[in-house]
Amino acid sequence: MGIIVNLDVMLAKRKMSLTELSTRVGLTMANLSVLKTGKAKAIRFSTLEALCSALDCQPGDLLAFEEDN
Repeated sequence: MGIIVNLDVMLAKRKMSLTELSTRVGLTMANLSVLKTGKAKAIRFSTLEALCSALDCQPGDLLAFEEDN
């Protein structure tokens, strides 16, 4: 499976909408949706830092590794 993006989980925990996060981090809704659905092939450290700052979390709260079975 690979890297799993738990952005939806953190948004729910923080009771924050994707729209609010978009405004806080300066990313488009489209780019955040790509991350949220797990379709992103890469993420910049600056983007990860902005997400962690806005969501008050650690990178490990947003990203997880799942091995293929």
